[in-house]
Amino acid sequence: MLRTITVGLDGSQESRAAAEWAAREARLRGRPLKIVHVWEPVPEPMAEAPLLGAETQRHRTERRETGVSPAEGWERISREAAEGVRLRHPGVEVRTEQVSGHPGDALAEAAKSAELLVLGSRGLGGIAGFLVGSVGLFAIAHADRPVVLVRALEAAADEHEPDPAGVPSAATPFRPVVLGLDVEHPDETLIEFAFDAARSRATSLRVVHGWNPPPYYAYGTPASPALYEALALSDAQALADVLAPWRQKFPDVEVVEESRCGSGAVHVVDAAREASLVVMGRRIRRSPFGAHIGHVTYAVLHHCTAPVAVVPHG
Repeated sequence: MLRTITVGLDGSQESRAAAEWAAREARLRGRPLKIVHVWEPVPEPMAEAPLLGAETQRHRTERRETGVSPAEGWERISREAAEGVRLRHPGVEVRTEQVSGHPGDALAEAAKSAELLVLGSRGLGGIAGFLVGSVGLFAIAHADRPVVLVRALEAAADEHEPDPAGVPSAATPFRPVVLGLDVEHPDETLIEFAFDAARSRATSLRVVHGWNPPPYYAYGTPASPALYEALALSDAQALADVLAPWRQKFPDVEVVEESRCGSGAVHVVDAAREASLVVMGRRIRRSPFGAHIGHVTYAVLHHCTAPVAVVPHG
């Protein structure tokens, strides 16, 4: 059975944008799309609280007026969402599933049978970047499959180059895929995901690596342009060596290598402004202190304007 492109839907603007992105990705990969709604039972007094939001309040009001159960109400919402996706994305097989429980746990569980899991992120704008909620962070940190975070209002045209008149269009070629890579600990799963994403989009892969001089160079050693240049060349060569076999495996993917001094997160976020997709890694750690996303990936998730795929690896 084919793995699905699975998307979490809660009726919010950001989850609807995620569903549209997931449908486009399902078409690119030739995979079914599964829309999953997680219903978390809420005690009656808490359900009355305005902090739960307009969507929940509207749903409760409609349920009272029509006499349908919570499960039936959310099933209708999922069904209507699926019908809309089918109309906008003909040819994509769309399935729906409703589960109950803690959303983070349920979505991480749903990811096990998926090729990737897609979630929404609410944009804050400006220097604040984007808000990754606790459910999204939990799913990203615990899912065994890649998780893609899509910001609210994400549109197909955002992932493509402008047309010759400078007008956004989904009919033009895709923007590049950006891969943030640690050359000291490269992982095949992460690299292959990025190359495959670029190939499916018929676009280039821009590999970004940030490096810093060793502590002895930064503290106490006189500045030396020659030494700095040697360090830069050494790091660039290390990046080239890591990517060499992947260039041979994916000869149809144009690769742009960027080895830059400074914060890797800053360089990836900068490159993301012209990207269709950003790919980052998350090292799987099993410890009593819980899962860990990594500070570079965490920063990219919160400040990147393009969809971000977080790929777990050993």
